[in-house]
Amino acid sequence: MSDFFGKKIKELGFGLMRLPVIPGGEQKDIDFDQVQKMVDLFMERGYSYFDTAYLYHNGYSETVIKKCLVGKYPRDSFQVIDKMPLWNIKGREDYEGIFKTQLERTGLEYFDLYFLHGIGVGSLETLDKTGGWDFLKSLKERGLAKHIGFSYHSPAEPLNKILDEHPEVELVQLQINYVDWDSDSVQSRLCYEACRKHGVAVSVMEPIKGGALANPHPDIVKIFKDANPNASVASWALRFAASLEGVTAVLSGMSNLEQLDENTQTMMDFKPLTDAERAVIDEAVKAFSKISTIPCTACKYCMDECPQKINIPGIIGMLNDYTKYQSAANQRFGYNMMTGAGGKASSCVECRLCEKHCPQNIEITKHLKEAVKLYE
Repeated sequence: MSDFFGKKIKELGFGLMRLPVIPGGEQKDIDFDQVQKMVDLFMERGYSYFDTAYLYHNGYSETVIKKCLVGKYPRDSFQVIDKMPLWNIKGREDYEGIFKTQLERTGLEYFDLYFLHGIGVGSLETLDKTGGWDFLKSLKERGLAKHIGFSYHSPAEPLNKILDEHPEVELVQLQINYVDWDSDSVQSRLCYEACRKHGVAVSVMEPIKGGALANPHPDIVKIFKDANPNASVASWALRFAASLEGVTAVLSGMSNLEQLDENTQTMMDFKPLTDAERAVIDEAVKAFSKISTIPCTACKYCMDECPQKINIPGIIGMLNDYTKYQSAANQRFGYNMMTGAGGKASSCVECRLCEKHCPQNIEITKHLKEAVKLYE
């Protein structure tokens, strides 16, 4: 059990951002019949932490709270976390309008925890100009949020500064998993340590790296199965995050009843990782670094010459991730976001100008065809 501001709760949180949709449907077409079964099983097994946001499922994620929780379960039997989308903010009035919409969508009178969503270096100026911090504090003062914090996607140094300047922050949501723990870009460990230094609680997003650590490269699977044939590969990732001190909840964006069943079983009688199990994870991390990938350095010389303006380094980066994590289905959302304005791999006309200018002599045209098969 973890501590949610004095209340004991089970560590697993239900992230409502990858919900099942009806066959052939779009993000807004949530399969509420299946989601209700998922919510019921989650609650039946003693879990209670639900994480949503204004933009998840094109705004329809928040309605899950009203349709599947409110009225069916006592208000004090679950915790709801919602978030303010900073990229939608032009002035103070925008905060109030969006927050009112969130209360209406969820059918709630207050949130147990409310975040400024995705704070980064680029959003700090917006927060200061529009009174975002004052708005956040006012929610708690007005009883509209029991606790306040933010989710974070930037390096550790700015995080330390933010926490120095805003002691009102009670919890920070961080991307933490065993692959990103010592990553120079994500800096999971350093961000976690910043929160611990300031006495701020942590919730964990992407513990399974968007599903990528559930079915990674066969070499990685073998390491975990040799260590414990009965444990799922995903369970190692969940337990890594949940074993950290000061973690209130570990979120999983579960997409079907089977995933929810497996993850709730994993965390039912949670036991922190042993030293021997940590050594297994260390071995897996080292194995990830040895997996052969396309030697792209993202110099972008190829893009300078591409008549179709294809984001070749971005697509090759996704192919390299696929080699490691075997997760094309989970990557398609990111691919569609990256190529939404054009430049899909399938727009390649095979002129091979990119290959003539590639310092690494990569067979780019061949790899773009691989991307078409995986992501389109």
